[in-house]
Amino acid sequence: MTRHFTDIDDLSSAELEDVLERAAKYKSQQREGVTPPDLERKTLGMLFQKPSTRTRVSFETGMTQLGGHAVFLGEDDIHLGHGEPLKDTARTLSGYVDAITARVFEHANIEELARYARVPVVNGLTDDAHPCQTLADLLTVRETFGDREVSVAWVGDANNVARSFALGCALMEIDLTVATPEEYGLDEDILDRADSLGSPPETTNDPAEAVARADVVYTDVWISMGQEDQRDYRLSAFEGFQLNEELLSKAPDAKVLHCLPAHRGEEITDEVIESERSLVFDQAENRLHAQKGLLSWLLE
Repeated sequence: MTRHFTDIDDLSSAELEDVLERAAKYKSQQREGVTPPDLERKTLGMLFQKPSTRTRVSFETGMTQLGGHAVFLGEDDIHLGHGEPLKDTARTLSGYVDAITARVFEHANIEELARYARVPVVNGLTDDAHPCQTLADLLTVRETFGDREVSVAWVGDANNVARSFALGCALMEIDLTVATPEEYGLDEDILDRADSLGSPPETTNDPAEAVARADVVYTDVWISMGQEDQRDYRLSAFEGFQLNEELLSKAPDAKVLHCLPAHRGEEITDEVIESERSLVFDQAENRLHAQKGLLSWLLE
């Protein structure tokens, strides 16, 4: 049966552990100058409706380092669902490539690609989910804290990154508190899915309460692609949720995560992102190792 990765809970807890173990192994090997050809002669098709830095470069580099090849198709190269039905694109590409990564707007497009593709489909980001980011996040937490019990606070907008991260924490039994303005919280579907995995997050509208007992504090932009017309309203709604020295004084030993790109001076200050407590650029590098772990697991 073809396995797909449309969101983080497509994996069981054991499978997620396997992917993270592989990612850690690849990171260690790269540090030693070893690049095993585990994906030799494999090709990854990459369909991108949205611009990207980390997702595109990490997937392309990961395939190259493991002996494979990536073919990038941007929005000007292929019009998903426009001119050719998605199911036709999925079935055609399945005859050419060994896996497909798609970075699209509508989550339904990932689901349709997965429904008709005969090769693994990986969600490189949709408006609803960003599971590849969650793999890198969990890898970063694990390599920083080992087997310790960890408490994480998400502060800001419960966006696509937060949704996948909440499910990933549930799978890994990580204690998570999500602090958002009232109208920007996690939806009931995510809370129900996390609950079914055994470890739903706590929710609050008070960022200081969430941060107070956190080992890790995570945030993301308040204004994502396509939300620029809501800028003034959102900046007002998220007042008090900025990761700055004042808020983080509630948790003086906490580490900081941000999935990037950051709007410095909005959801996080320059001082915090450049501080010794920041794991942001380790987290960004881990996109590469997590991608390799995932691809080797899917294509093994």
